[in-house]
Amino acid sequence: MTTLFEPAYAKINLTLDVLGKRPDGYHDLKSVMQTISLRDDIEIDVGTGKPWVLRCDKEGIPCDERNLAWKAAKLYCDTMKKDPDGLEIRITKRIPSQAGLGGGSADAAAVLRALNRHFGDPLSILALAELGAQVGSDVPFCVVGGTVMCEGRGERLRILPKMPECVFVVVKPEFSSSTPELYRKLDETAIGKRPDHKAMESALLAGDLSKVAQNVYNVFDPVVTEEHLELNYLKSIFYNYGSIGHQMTGSGSAVFGMVAEFEIAAVICNMLRQNYPNVYIAMPV
Repeated sequence: MTTLFEPAYAKINLTLDVLGKRPDGYHDLKSVMQTISLRDDIEIDVGTGKPWVLRCDKEGIPCDERNLAWKAAKLYCDTMKKDPDGLEIRITKRIPSQAGLGGGSADAAAVLRALNRHFGDPLSILALAELGAQVGSDVPFCVVGGTVMCEGRGERLRILPKMPECVFVVVKPEFSSSTPELYRKLDETAIGKRPDHKAMESALLAGDLSKVAQNVYNVFDPVVTEEHLELNYLKSIFYNYGSIGHQMTGSGSAVFGMVAEFEIAAVICNMLRQNYPNVYIAMPV
């Protein structure tokens, strides 16, 4: 039996635009995504000689074939015609669920990377990302990681210049958003403002943190804020205590703020923790 270890990093959306509905029912997106150091840890025992098992240390996470990590393992083994002779996947969960931080996708991506390495890297990282698209829209990005422009359903990736050094504070409020419901609302709404992807790319190319911060934008943010004014309160904490840019990530409900120095992040973190248990400090990865 062999035990594999792989980190599963969360993602945030520096920009997120929804360009329209596709014939297959999905939506075309354009988003600059960034991996951050908030992470789950994945351990995989290969060759257990027993039926597949998935364990997670957090309640409420499905521990069967509904879990994206399980789906990723099955897809990899089926596609590559590999028999692992029994698998046990263990997930140490730190990324909050239903937050827009891509926790399930990150776990699936980590499983793909670990199994691919175990079997001698038969797939390149981009081929592995392509395979991951069959598991979920955020999985291709989570396989590759870093700072990436994602288009289509999330399967078309273009590596961007690295995010300048900074510190992120991430807070997950109690409520969660329904992603299908948010897409339905966007379909019925005229989107008044969209992210400026050219400006974001220029800011990244220049390594200008303040310009990156000025250009964070997510078209889902106003739609969620309309129903949950609490997001305005969270952003006011970020703003008042020194964040240079803040925004909801994905379809929510987590909000991130960017600062240049750890000390400022610690102050924001302490302020938020008075009312919110799920607050995290993270770096770009």
